[in-house]
Amino acid sequence: MAQYPSSFDKEDLLKCARGDLFGPGNAQLPEPPMLMMDRITEVSADGGANGKGHVVAEFDIHPDLWFFACHFPGNPIMPGCLGLDGLWQLTGFNLGWRGWQGRGYALGVGEVKLTGMVRPDRKMLTYYVDFTKAVQTRRLTMGVADGRVEADGEVIYQVKDMKVALSES
Repeated sequence: MAQYPSSFDKEDLLKCARGDLFGPGNAQLPEPPMLMMDRITEVSADGGANGKGHVVAEFDIHPDLWFFACHFPGNPIMPGCLGLDGLWQLTGFNLGWRGWQGRGYALGVGEVKLTGMVRPDRKMLTYYVDFTKAVQTRRLTMGVADGRVEADGEVIYQVKDMKVALSES
């Protein structure tokens, strides 16, 4: 297991996006504006609801975020797919944090429930990713996790069976 801290600020996340955190060819976060978090407050390989790893991260909501202007004019709402992407980003980040090699790819999600919206008056999203499986073999490196997104403490998105793999190609 690689030795990385258990929390990361915005500058650390930008290092990850540039490929400087886990090294070239390994897990990267996207750069802004697609980077869907401002900080990771907790990450582990053995914590969380199932004892198989977890991530907790936060995203500050500002009325001038890029997606509010276009989705939808006069009725600004953060696209739900961006919250899902944030959960996938964090799942892949955890695999890189473990020291596992390869670039991250979202493979799918079993179930998605959207029960609330992110409007410009919200203050903060909190992401929770709880691994149900983390596998590294000669042929496969993959994480399977459940997740949820809270907006100012209210659960608004829930997902089951997110899958992210790392591949060296």
